Parts: sequence; C-alpha cells; structure tokens
Amino acid sequence: MRGQLIGTPPDAGDEPDLGHHGDAEVAPGLIDLAVNVRRDPMPDWLADPLVAALGQLAAYPDPAPARAAVAARHGRPPEEVLLTAGAAEGFVLIARALSGARRPVVVHPQFTEPEAALLAAGHTVERVQLDPADDFRLDPARVPADADLVMVGNPTNPTSVLHPAAALAELARPGRVLVVDEAFADTTAAPGAPGEPESLAGRRDLPGLVVVRSLTKTWGLAGLRVGYLLGESALLTRFAAAQPLWAVSTPALAAATACASPTAVAAERAIAARLAADRDHLVARLSGLPGVRVAGRPASAFVLVHLPGAAEVRQRLRDRGWAVRRGDTFPGLGPDWLRIAVRDPATTDAFTGVLAEILEA
Repeated sequence: MRGQLIGTPPDAGDEPDLGHHGDAEVAPGLIDLAVNVRRDPMPDWLADPLVAALGQLAAYPDPAPARAAVAARHGRPPEEVLLTAGAAEGFVLIARALSGARRPVVVHPQFTEPEAALLAAGHTVERVQLDPADDFRLDPARVPADADLVMVGNPTNPTSVLHPAAALAELARPGRVLVVDEAFADTTAAPGAPGEPESLAGRRDLPGLVVVRSLTKTWGLAGLRVGYLLGESALLTRFAAAQPLWAVSTPALAAATACASPTAVAAERAIAARLAADRDHLVARLSGLPGVRVAGRPASAFVLVHLPGAAEVRQRLRDRGWAVRRGDTFPGLGPDWLRIAVRDPATTDAFTGVLAEILEA
C-alpha cells in the first residue's frame, strides 16, 4: 500500500487512478492530442529490418546483436544493457527484483507506471510531490536521505520538465537504486547541444543508477513494445532474473538494433530540433488564451497546462473532435490540469482556435 505524502500541492484531490493512460482518451473520430507518440511514416532504415524479421519468427529471439548495438550507442559494455518489452516492463522488473527495498520513493507528478509496478509488487510507496508554484523543479534535498529506491522521470511526463543532470546525480549514493525514466529523452534538444541534454544514459560512475529508455515515442512503436534498461551489470542481472524467457520479440529486437544506429541517432536529433520549434509554437498559442497557464519551460513532446474548469473544457473539446489528456490521474495534480501533445503548427492552430472558442463561450 502507499505510504505518506512528502509535500502536497494545494489542489491535490482524491487518490488518482494510476492505471489511466492517454490512449484511454482517444476514440474514433477524435484528433489525438492525448498520446505522445509520433505518427509520421516509418523510414526505410527501420521498416526494412522489421519486415526482414518476420522471416525469422521460427527461431527463438536472440537479444545479443540488439544489446551490443544499444550498448555501443551509449558507450557501455553489453552487460550493462537489458532489453525489455517496453519501458513499462522495465518498471515491473525493477519492482519485483527489489522486493526488499525498505523505503521506496517516487517523485511526482510523473508517469504512473513506476508507482503502479511498486504497489503491485507489494511495496509501500512514499511520494515526493513537486510544487507547481515552483514549476515542478526538483530539489534533491526533498528526497529522504534513507530512501533506498528512488524513481524520477527526466524529462518528466506529464510536466515536460527537464531536470538538470547534476541535480539527478546528487540523488545517487551507495546503498540506493536510483531509477531515472528517460522514455522521452530523445525528444529533447538544446541549441548547440549534441543531443539529449541532461541525459544520464552514458554515466557509469554513479552508484546504483538505472536509466529506463523507450523506443516507443519518436519512432511510433507503441504497438511493438520495445525499450531497455541501462545500469550496473550486477543490478541488471537481478532484473533479468525476474524477466520471462524471450520477453522481447525478434521484430522488437530488430527495431532496437536499427534505432541505435548512427543513422537513427542523427534522424532523432533532427526530429527533436523540429519538435522544439513546434512546441514553442504551441506554447505561444496557449499562452495567449485567457485563463491558460503553461507549466514551467516544457522540454518534451507535450505541455502541461493549468486551466480552471479543465474537466468541463476537456469534455467540450471532445464534443468538438479533440482528445487531450486529463491531469487528475497523476499524483500531485488535480482536475484543473490538462496535458497536450505537441503537433505540427497547422494542427496546433486549429486546436487552439477551437479552445479559444470554448473559453470565450
């Protein structure tokens, strides 16, 4: 069961539904701004290996080539990579393998599956809830010093906050497992940066660090289920012991190999740069609407907004053909929050035009 709250924002309400996700908001006929997955055409360098993998389904999956490719991308030896059936499976493996954790802490608001996995494995979970008045910024001192398992997102879903790598590194210490969810790291960009600012994926010097990655978002592979964990080999061996045999399919392994290639990384960074421009456009349009406050400085493929009466506005948007993500199922938020996916400028203009009409009415 869940333990005490360490800091409660002023509009926190009833216990949220941790099992609710953006796909539940989508229905036929609605324009999807609720799910943070790109839907652009799949490039040939990714599609071709997937098609080829279909001819290899009689053999059991061999993760070794994909593991080596992912390791090379992040400058790690292969034994520091564990392929998973999506990032969600990674959270389940961590929760099961670390059943003896004495004081697990989850930093919220963030993706709900880490806490859901801990609860399902029988853990008592404490929450460090970041303050919306401080733009949900992380203060490492807020995390109890004796927490032996800490989970935090970067960039964080749903706030779109990108925490400084230095702040996250302060949380690492001997005797603690620090899990950083970087499912959206490949959506971040900074002017003049080589890519993925604030990522810890290449850090091998921090004790107990585990980085969770996903290939779902940028490459539109939610239906394939592929992700991976990065960390100390001894820790990953424990997680692998909790994983079913052949958990990652041959097509998913082919995708992991392709998405770790230099071609993929270069394309990823170009996409992140375009996404940043599209995000700035969305933020500018939303900021010009009455009563709408964009939280913090968004850094990922979505933005979080505070809007009094958001629950009613969300329903009226649905009536007009638009799906957005409700915020009240995230711990630390309430009914006046919405998460909106970044789309191309034309879609953003159409959406904010409808939203403006609803607010005026």
